[in-house]
Amino acid sequence: MDDELRDRIEREAETHALVNAVKHGGDADVGAIMGPLMGANPDFREHGDQVPGVAGGVVARVNDLTVEEKRARLEELAPEELAELEAEDEGADHPLPDLPGVEEGEEIRMRLAPNPNGPWHLGSARMPAVIGTYKDRYDGWMLCRFDDTDPETKRPDMDAYGEIIEAIEYLGFEPDEVVKASDRVDTYYDHARELIDLRGAYTCSCGGEEFSKLKNAGEACPHREKGVETVREEFEAMVDGEYGSGEMVLRVRTDIEHKNPALRDWVAFRMVDTPHPREEAAQYRCWPMLDFQSGVDDHLFGITHVIRGIDLQDSAKRQGFVYDYFGWEYPEVVHWGHVQIDAYDVKMSTSRIKELVENGELEGWDDPRAPTVASLRRRGIRGEAIVDAMIELGTSTSNVDLAMSSIYAANRDLIDEETDRRFLVREGNQIPLGGSPPDEANPPLHPNHEERGVREIPAVDSVLLEPDDVPGREERIWLKGLGCFQFTRDVLQYTGEDIDVVREGEVDVVHWVPASESVPLRLRTMTGDVRGRAEPGITEYEADDVVQFERIGFARFDSVSKGDEESVAYFAHP
Repeated sequence: MDDELRDRIEREAETHALVNAVKHGGDADVGAIMGPLMGANPDFREHGDQVPGVAGGVVARVNDLTVEEKRARLEELAPEELAELEAEDEGADHPLPDLPGVEEGEEIRMRLAPNPNGPWHLGSARMPAVIGTYKDRYDGWMLCRFDDTDPETKRPDMDAYGEIIEAIEYLGFEPDEVVKASDRVDTYYDHARELIDLRGAYTCSCGGEEFSKLKNAGEACPHREKGVETVREEFEAMVDGEYGSGEMVLRVRTDIEHKNPALRDWVAFRMVDTPHPREEAAQYRCWPMLDFQSGVDDHLFGITHVIRGIDLQDSAKRQGFVYDYFGWEYPEVVHWGHVQIDAYDVKMSTSRIKELVENGELEGWDDPRAPTVASLRRRGIRGEAIVDAMIELGTSTSNVDLAMSSIYAANRDLIDEETDRRFLVREGNQIPLGGSPPDEANPPLHPNHEERGVREIPAVDSVLLEPDDVPGREERIWLKGLGCFQFTRDVLQYTGEDIDVVREGEVDVVHWVPASESVPLRLRTMTGDVRGRAEPGITEYEADDVVQFERIGFARFDSVSKGDEESVAYFAHP
């Protein structure tokens, strides 16, 4: 590690340590800053064994400062970070801080920029949840721009365009405008030509490895000083498809000795031999890189605020060179850390989920085992619950963990009061009834709303109980809605005792279904399918209706059989 790199690590580590200390009102923690530090500076990763030692020394020095000194030093090094922390403190009653740099009367214009290489996993829902909430809060404007200018590495999925729009609507938002970047390629060409005329870009035929060596050494490639006319001619040849993949690129001229090698003369356009899957864009072979395309579009659409991952900090810096050439004002930027979600065995990755679907390990993107927006929707979880849980994470630059239990809690608050109760017995044991019990049970449809009425569950001959609910010999149980029974000689004998035996804690209350009149049901869960039998009243429902199976949880009906065939429901949560 040379002295220049060590100095950079110390400077970056000091800022991250100060943010960590000021945010928590105490000392910085070296473990807590390593993720954001490495994410913001990917070129540090090759020195990953040395960076913690350098950062540890910086953290120790930061922790020697008083609280006031830490805040003053952060204001000196990164005033925008301090302003964000102060905004979070002032808006503590709202999980999302105020957007930075908002002027009175200014229209807030934000954008979603999904890559349509597949439907959304759950992490993707954070962007529309937060941006949509900001749009509503500021009465702003929201663009959905499909960043689909990579027809090879992240090849667009033709179905994903519509599926993503449906996901946004499911979450409760509606874009003011929807565009596809692949429809705007000629616009990017025009701006490339203008940049060439400003001597802000040049064509380069260096091989990738060759240019990387030059770049890392801070040396210009031999093509950097080409004349404008030559560059223009070669770029037009790129546009006309006269080069093959890897033969020619257009680079933005930056600072070849910039302290961050990732910003040195970055690629704006490259050649791709693979045709775009959209017929309207299949003729193009010269494609813009995301940083160029996105930067141009953010200006042309008047975007005032951009929210992006902390790992994309270099994108703003790269685009800053283009904005300087054109004399544009860069949008305000909010960077946030990654979100991780518990409770799933499947990795939250579009490529991984796609692979599992294609090889049949998942039945589709809405398989209950998949960590996807489509899966939660099919399980009957409302989009509003996902939004509520996502915005509670705020916009911290630290990586955050989202517990599925927070989504479940939010959904429960939304649906509990309106959801009917029903009985479902999984893998039940059949037990005869004796002692002349009532012929019918009438538990309420909802315990808090008597006005909704009761269910009519026949109780003839025998019932089904879940294995764990079968009482021991001579023990009593209360069959909910029916009464008290004692398990004697393999028969549930009706005792006629009143509800006081339950209130006094002597008897457990269990759910049940009639053995002969119940109907078959398959419950699809995150851990696999469970088969059981439900009370006959479920045949009154339609697909998409949600019920709470008592002592089991909420579920959405996917299909309801009116005969002897199996109905199917997707388990939502307890």
